[in-house]
Amino acid sequence: MFDSKDIEKSPIKELVSENYVFAAVLHYFGISFFQYEHNSLFEVCKKYKINSQQLIDELESWAKVKEPTSEELYLHPIEVLVSYLKRKHYFFVRQELPFLSNMISGIKVNEDIYAGILADLKIMFPLFVDDFIHHIHEEESRLFNRIKLLHQIESDEYRLNDALHILEKSPVTLLSEAHDAHDDEMEGIRKLTKDYFLPEDAPISMKVLYNELQVFEKELSIHAQIEDQLLFPKAIELEKEVLRKVKKKIRNN
Repeated sequence: MFDSKDIEKSPIKELVSENYVFAAVLHYFGISFFQYEHNSLFEVCKKYKINSQQLIDELESWAKVKEPTSEELYLHPIEVLVSYLKRKHYFFVRQELPFLSNMISGIKVNEDIYAGILADLKIMFPLFVDDFIHHIHEEESRLFNRIKLLHQIESDEYRLNDALHILEKSPVTLLSEAHDAHDDEMEGIRKLTKDYFLPEDAPISMKVLYNELQVFEKELSIHAQIEDQLLFPKAIELEKEVLRKVKKKIRNN
């Protein structure tokens, strides 16, 4: 539990230094932490007409979030896996990418080296975001819709000949081969930030930015592994089973 009275009196810079998650929670409430580093939480909440206890409760809620393991996901049917991945896509697009973009575009620093890095990130990151969102849309429109289609065929929502035609066109194996894990998409950002290295005396705003970029890249890597090692194998097996059933029904007719 967090002591709300102590937290309310503390400067934003101090709170964020102790727990970088606080920066993301502030962003969730529409507050850019780097604009109010020297203000207390009480002052910022008053300015934005936010109940400070509500913000603290949200911080506690975020601190308790626990992602399912690959083993746990493996035990669930493919529909649950797709639902989980869709929620992660939504979180990336609605929370994490805007948070990172807000920091990259808004952070002001006096040191030339950091100002130069931020200037480069302002060019690189929007390109990454555009490509990433395109990747998500393509994945949902092709792979997720393909899985939905397989369930519809399995539920006899298509005539047998139509079902066979659909199954033989654009199989999941082709989608799997074309799948891009997107790890290399952040290679340029890793090089620019020297693998997210910062000296101890770097501004707190840069420390939070580098940490969040690194966390996001790790999340992308885990996300890609779940897709490659769980979703695609499950989808391929589902497709094989549905095709087997359809061919059997055709033979029996």
